[in-house]
Amino acid sequence: MSIIPYDPQYAQDFYNLNVEWLESFFYVEDYDKEVLSNPKKYIIDPGGHIFFSVENGTALGTVALLKRGDHSFELTKMAVHPKARGKQIGQQLMQYCLEFATEKQFQRLFLYSHTKLENAIYIYKKYGFQEIALEQPNPYQRSNIKMEFPLSRS
Repeated sequence: MSIIPYDPQYAQDFYNLNVEWLESFFYVEDYDKEVLSNPKKYIIDPGGHIFFSVENGTALGTVALLKRGDHSFELTKMAVHPKARGKQIGQQLMQYCLEFATEKQFQRLFLYSHTKLENAIYIYKKYGFQEIALEQPNPYQRSNIKMEFPLSRS
């Protein structure tokens, strides 16, 4: 298994993996459909990044770093194929993003989630994310928690 940067051949997988996850745990918002249908336009072109966990040419998981300002990125759109869950693919993608953010000298890395996703919140905390104030209105109707990863400032 390898983690690769965005490749248009996996654009439909980006959409499918995320929609499946959203439908399993929440619902798909109009904003999600727009971004997931146009990842190059909404994530890549404005300076963001998308990564895929790929095995034998099949995308098993994905994650995005959405640019939200100068050196500020939102870790978002993380999803793993149902048959690949439990193999720590999400954790590998997260670790990759944390190393990428450090290497690229991001100044801020944050995420939005929901407290009912207890396993996800546990993993975020395990990797060093800390809860911070959730602004109102927040960009996602389904979010009730915001967390930030403490990047070292130079």
